[in-house]
Amino acid sequence: MMHDLPPGLIMIVGAIFIPFFPRFLQAWFALALSIASAVMLLLIPEGTYGNLQLFDVTLNMVRIDTLSRCFALVFHIAAIVSAIYALHVRDTTQHVAGMLYAGGAIAACCAGDLITLFVFWELTAISSVFLIWASRNEPAYRAGMRYLIIQVGSGVLLLSGAILHYADTGSLAFDLLVEPGERMSTGVLLIFLAFGIKCAFPLMHNWLQDSYPKATVTGTVFLSAFTTKLAVYSLARGFAGTEILIWIGVTMTLFPIMFAVIENDLRKVLAYSLNNQLGFMVVGIGIGTELAINGTVAHAFCHIIYKALLFMSMGAVLYRTGTAKATELGGLHKSMPLTTIFCIIGAGSISGFPLLSGFISKSMILTAAAEEHMFVVWILLLVASAGVMEHSGIKIPFFAFFAHDSGWRVKEAPWNMLLAMGLASALCIGLGIGYQYLYKILPYDMHDLHYEPYTVTHVVTQLQLLLFAALAFVVLIKTGVYPEEMAAINLDSDWVYRRLLPTIIKPVGQAIVATDRWVRGMGRRVLQGANESFEESFSEQGAVGRTWTTSAMAVWAAIILGLCLLLYYL
Repeated sequence: MMHDLPPGLIMIVGAIFIPFFPRFLQAWFALALSIASAVMLLLIPEGTYGNLQLFDVTLNMVRIDTLSRCFALVFHIAAIVSAIYALHVRDTTQHVAGMLYAGGAIAACCAGDLITLFVFWELTAISSVFLIWASRNEPAYRAGMRYLIIQVGSGVLLLSGAILHYADTGSLAFDLLVEPGERMSTGVLLIFLAFGIKCAFPLMHNWLQDSYPKATVTGTVFLSAFTTKLAVYSLARGFAGTEILIWIGVTMTLFPIMFAVIENDLRKVLAYSLNNQLGFMVVGIGIGTELAINGTVAHAFCHIIYKALLFMSMGAVLYRTGTAKATELGGLHKSMPLTTIFCIIGAGSISGFPLLSGFISKSMILTAAAEEHMFVVWILLLVASAGVMEHSGIKIPFFAFFAHDSGWRVKEAPWNMLLAMGLASALCIGLGIGYQYLYKILPYDMHDLHYEPYTVTHVVTQLQLLLFAALAFVVLIKTGVYPEEMAAINLDSDWVYRRLLPTIIKPVGQAIVATDRWVRGMGRRVLQGANESFEESFSEQGAVGRTWTTSAMAVWAAIILGLCLLLYYL
C-alpha cells in the first residue's frame, strides 16, 4: 500500500533518475517530484504504517500524527519553493542532492522508530554536503568536509544511543525518551547529544556558520530549511519538558546577537540569526506545556518559510553582484526593487511584526514562559527579540539595499527567483493574517488553550519592543557607536579547531613523521643485516642451500613476518 511507503520516498527514488533527463528539464522534474510527494503526504491518514520485521525487532517506518504531519507539510512547502528558486540551475549535482536531502528529512520526521530515523538522518547528512561542495572551490570543500564529519558524527551518536536504549528498555520506539525531571540513561544522553549537534546547541553550532555561507546560492536555501528543523522536531518528539533545554535555548537566542552585529558576510549574519530563532524553539520544547509545544511547532513552520525568504533574497543579491558582503553592497533597491520588497517582508516576519508570520508564533512561546512564571526567561527572550530585530530585521535589508550607494546597477533577479520569493512572502503575510489555519494543524487544540495572538497587550508590547530596537539602531548609526562594517573574519568557538588544534597538532605530527622515518630505517637495516648473515652462511657451506632445523625456520619466519606487519602499520 502507498501508506506503507515513507513520505519523501518519491523524492529519494526520483532523484536517481534526474541525471537521465536533459539539463534544462532536471529542475522541472525535481519540482514535479516535490509536488507529487506533497500530494502523497496529504492522502495518508493519521496512523502507523510500514511495519518491518528486523530479527526480533519490529520497525515502524511510517508514523503520521499531528506533530509529524505539520513538519512534513512545511518541509514539502520548503522543497517546492526551493525547487522553483533553482529552476535556472543547470547543475545535476544540486538537483539530485536537493531531492535526496529534502526527501530524507521528510521521511525522517515521519519515522516511528530510532533505526528508521537513523537511516534517514544519515541520508540528510551525506546528501546535503554536496550542496556545499557544488560551489566547487577550496573553502567550500574544506567547510563541507568539516560539516560532513560533524553530521555523520551526530548519526553515530544517534545509532549508539539507540542500541544502548534498546538494551536498557527493549524498545526502539521513537516517542518521549525521558520523562520531565527524570535522569537520562547513557543511551538517551547520546541521543540527546546527537539531536543537539544537529540543532546547533552552543559550542556545537559552528558547523552552521562555517558551511551554510559556503554553499551555492540555491543550496543555502535548501540547507536553511531541513537540517536544524529536523533536530527541533526530534527534540519535540523525544525530549519535551526537559528543563535543561530552557537554558540551552535561552543561551542560543542571546549569544549570536553579538556575532551577527559585527559580521560582514550577510549570509553568515542570517546563519547566526538562524541560531537565535532555533533558541526560541528549544525554549518552547524545554517548557513542554501544550501551548509551548504548539508555539515551537508554529514557530518552526513560520521560520522555515521566512528564513528561506531571507536566504533567497541574499542569494539573489549574490547571484547578480557576486558578493554578499555588507562593505561591498548598498543602493541595490534601485536595481532590484522587488527583491528589496521581498527581503523587507522576510525581515519583518523574523522580527515579529504584527500581521506577519513571526508574530503569531513567537508570541506563543513568550506567553507560555509567562504562564509558567518564568520571568527571567521571558525577559531574556524579549531581549533576544530586540536583538534579532536589529541584526536581521534592520541590518540585512539596510546594508544590502540602502545604506550608501555602492554603484551597483544590475538586473533584477531571474523570474523563477522572484516567483519563489513572492510565494514565500505571500505565505509570511497569509500566516500572519490567517493564522487560524495554521493553528488548526498544531498538535494541541488551540481552542482549549484559549490563546489569541492579536490582543492589545501582545500587539502593544511587541510594537514597543520593535520601535525601541529601531530607535536604538538609528541612534547608534548616527552617533557612530554602531560597529563599522569591515572586511574581516570573525572567529567564534571554531577558533579551537581552526586555529588552536592545528597549532598543537602540527609539531606532534612532525614528531610522528620523524619517529616513523627512524623506525623504517631501523627496519631496513635489520633486514639488510639478516640478508648479509644468510649470504655469509651460504658461502661458508659452499652450497646453494642449507639444511635448517624446523625451530630455526619458525623463528626466522616469525621475525620477518613481525617486521613486515610492523612496517605495514607504520
